[in-house]
Amino acid sequence: MNTTGSPWWQKAAIYQIYPRSFQDSNGDGVGDLAGVITRLDYLVWLGIDAIWLSPFYPSPMADFGYDVSDYCGVDPIFGTLADFDRLVTEARARGLKVIVDFVPNHTSEAHPWFVESRGSRDNPKRDWFIWRDPRPDGGPPNNWLSEFGGAAWTKDEITGQYYYHAYLPQQPDLNWRNPAVRAAMRDVLTFWLERGVDGFRLDTIHHLFEDEGLRDNPPNPDFKDGMAPTLRFDRVHQFDQPEVHGILQDWRHLLESYPGHERVLVSEAYLPLEKVMGYYGGGKGAHLPFNFQLIGAPWDAAFLASLITRYESLLPPGGWPNWVLGNHDRSRVASRFGPDAAPLATMLLLTLRGTPTLYYGDELGLADVPVPPEMVQDPWEKLVPGFGLGRDPVRTPMPWDASASAGFTTGTPWLPLNADFATRNVAAEKNNLLLLTRDLLALRKHETALQTGAYGLIESRSDILTYERLAVDRRLQVVLNMSAAAQHTPVPAYELLLSTRRDRAGEMAERLLRLRPHEGVVLAIRE
Repeated sequence: MNTTGSPWWQKAAIYQIYPRSFQDSNGDGVGDLAGVITRLDYLVWLGIDAIWLSPFYPSPMADFGYDVSDYCGVDPIFGTLADFDRLVTEARARGLKVIVDFVPNHTSEAHPWFVESRGSRDNPKRDWFIWRDPRPDGGPPNNWLSEFGGAAWTKDEITGQYYYHAYLPQQPDLNWRNPAVRAAMRDVLTFWLERGVDGFRLDTIHHLFEDEGLRDNPPNPDFKDGMAPTLRFDRVHQFDQPEVHGILQDWRHLLESYPGHERVLVSEAYLPLEKVMGYYGGGKGAHLPFNFQLIGAPWDAAFLASLITRYESLLPPGGWPNWVLGNHDRSRVASRFGPDAAPLATMLLLTLRGTPTLYYGDELGLADVPVPPEMVQDPWEKLVPGFGLGRDPVRTPMPWDASASAGFTTGTPWLPLNADFATRNVAAEKNNLLLLTRDLLALRKHETALQTGAYGLIESRSDILTYERLAVDRRLQVVLNMSAAAQHTPVPAYELLLSTRRDRAGEMAERLLRLRPHEGVVLAIRE
């Protein structure tokens, strides 16, 4: 196997850890960095190459860490900077890369920068945030809405001006047109690079700049009753402004000029594919603009074939693809596609061309966990109830074993456990999906074609999706039966490398492949 010349992040499988819910080390019911360290060997056993840590910074936790009050620290609930340094050291000793979440769009209202900024209209840090006078009627400066519902402006009664927040009022947006802000945030990146991180996941990067004139958004012609209130307007003036690409280029330059191995920039922007492609910046922007297409896709062979082909066709020259099935903001795979489809979806994720990102617990087939109203934590659900926007069901604790609290904590978990944790846990190693995920990750490491090989669609007929991955001297085919009925499909002579049922390795046949209901296979073509 020879993948010389490819950066590590092109060959890697990334695993997202939501620290609050991964492993608690001190019995307070909330996961922490010391807990993550105790589970690194599990990730090595699974075959993961890099971990992405959701925010662990000091925070009032209005949005569970995405409201940062100190970009260069660790919240006591998660541990200390020494714990973080130990995590990086222990991960590196096991060959694991560490990617951290960077939240550049907004701070917490408790951040010293904002505390100073709201002190007076002439405070030196006033222009670090976006302050504007009311309209003549005393209302907000424009019609922009917050992602979490309601106006995106909050009036400060002391100074009489409004400040802008794309999310919660407790998350004021930074003014990225201010050079001092850009310099301060670049220093934050350097701080974590000095501590040995291997890259950054850039939170909601498309919100970094707003229309300079703060013009009203036009009405959304596609808005219908029952849709989230935020979608009432077409937010063309609120995000995805061209200035963001200059910032990405600056950060890319910083990472590439930094001594040592390659580091990676992963950007989050929920935008149409054509706009997402702009975040590659012609090879000068993000290395991996997150591709969320699978998250919203229906489980349909023809639709998926078209989606994959379109994504591949839109990639700019040199742009490396990536795929995401789940994350801390969207319903889990097993809930979206159903438990029978979860193994197929995992095979799809781990055999498509590009870097895959797995969300903790998806390797167990975890489904969304119902959270009773009295236990709801997520501010989105509290502010906009009834629209299914709450994210608590996908952030529940990782079940490690069948003991009390599933081995996650010796205390009371901060969110309820999955009801079937006694049988759906890591220690119950006979969990077919867990072992299948491990087998698929091992196959990726062994097969150059799956790491850096070319992609080609063979066909999508009825409920069968077939595509190939090609290396110089190796041709693999992936065949996914997405139906509840047995299927037969013509293929070249093959050796079967892996089935989602994990029971056909080594099978050889000519011309006709039989597939059981909801079965996927990886084949090595012999002619």
